[in-house]
Amino acid sequence: MKAVTWQGVHDMQVTDVPDPRIEEPTDAIIKITSTGLCGSDLHLYETLAPFMEAGDIVGHEPMGIVEEVGPEVTKLKVGDRVVVPFNVCCGSCWTCDQGLYSQCETTQNHEHGTGASFFGYSKLYGQVPGGQAEYLRVPFADFLPVKVPHEHDDDRFLFLSDVLPTAWQALQYADVPDGGSLLVMGAGPIGDMAARMGVKAGLRVFSVDRVPERLARVEAFGAEAIDLDEASKSSTIGDIVRDRTDGRGPDAVIDAVGMEAHGSPGAHLVQKFVGMLPDAVAEPMMKKAGLDRLAALHTSIDAVRRGGTVSIVGVYGGSVDPMPMFQMFDKQIQLRMGQANVRRWTDELLAMLVDDDPFGVDAFATHHLPLSEAPSAYKHFQKKEEGMVKVVFRP
Repeated sequence: MKAVTWQGVHDMQVTDVPDPRIEEPTDAIIKITSTGLCGSDLHLYETLAPFMEAGDIVGHEPMGIVEEVGPEVTKLKVGDRVVVPFNVCCGSCWTCDQGLYSQCETTQNHEHGTGASFFGYSKLYGQVPGGQAEYLRVPFADFLPVKVPHEHDDDRFLFLSDVLPTAWQALQYADVPDGGSLLVMGAGPIGDMAARMGVKAGLRVFSVDRVPERLARVEAFGAEAIDLDEASKSSTIGDIVRDRTDGRGPDAVIDAVGMEAHGSPGAHLVQKFVGMLPDAVAEPMMKKAGLDRLAALHTSIDAVRRGGTVSIVGVYGGSVDPMPMFQMFDKQIQLRMGQANVRRWTDELLAMLVDDDPFGVDAFATHHLPLSEAPSAYKHFQKKEEGMVKVVFRP
């Protein structure tokens, strides 16, 4: 089959790889009909390169049709249409029983001290073959895949794999009071969706980005757009939102940017330097001495009102990142964060999508491309070129 494979820093290729097969009696094989390109995939493209190996199949936002099931699978049948959450989780261990599916004890990666495995996401998270491919092996097939109706195009349900539940969890963690205010840092796919959800919840939503096309999308959905580059010429984001919220700041901030933030040029150089080292040297440096670009997070902490909440959904990986602890303590800030527990939210979100499109998912993707165009899509997406906000591949 054809699949998008990592071959080196900034080197994604579509290659021929062996077809997946049933390995456990609880597996299913899915024929992929749509699969997304996620902002988190860009971490693999550059920052987390030390944890990648040439030939790794990437991608963690797939959906498709069940092609084959193992002998112990009873809840799926050939021909079912399913979305596959990015967490590989069993659904029956202690952490899964708590709804912490991104921490599944069955698939935790003890060698690297990380939580549940992900599809297509490096040795840090299990090195499980990903979904930017023609076919995918899905473990725990009686629990993990989400059955969806055959009505509607793929885009109605595809984003249940990551974007919708990740943004929804970020909003739940933000815990904004009814009619309150929310600042969303970043208007990429997750920040965009979180802003839409906040608007639909009746909140006053501010959205910060530096890409005009992204700001136009969230503004059209009802958020107040703030251009980072324009704002920085005369003020700070914190000052701007305080001016618009009676001098206090928003009730909560969602950091949907993470380690890829603009700014922090020193940390950027360190990341690039470590990425050029041999893996045996780079891996422990990334885990024990990693440094992130923290501009978005520090802005979030500055902007949020006293006693407010910062909900971190952008991925960070540094272990020695400097944090403004005095400011955080003095302001009584609450922090909530973590990988989305996708399966915790999918049933609730699916019910919203069957007969309606409250978050505009039918038109959410900006580009639909064949899998063969994946290498160029990664390049343009990282550089925020050609109006790319959300890319969907159709194998």
